[in-house]
Amino acid sequence: MQDTPPPNTPAPVPEIASAPVHDALGLTNGGPVAHIALDGQVYVLRITRAGKLILTK
Repeated sequence: MQDTPPPNTPAPVPEIASAPVHDALGLTNGGPVAHIALDGQVYVLRITRAGKLILTK
């Protein structure tokens, strides 16, 4: 019998050539939106109902 992860457990994230990996739900505190600041500009990261990511300025 195989062990199955509990519901809502994030899937393992593959390593990407030494770039940091951040969990999107962690960035949004479990919600659908996060604001990200870079060089005085604020970007909006959204998680869609389909589970896709959209980053806008």
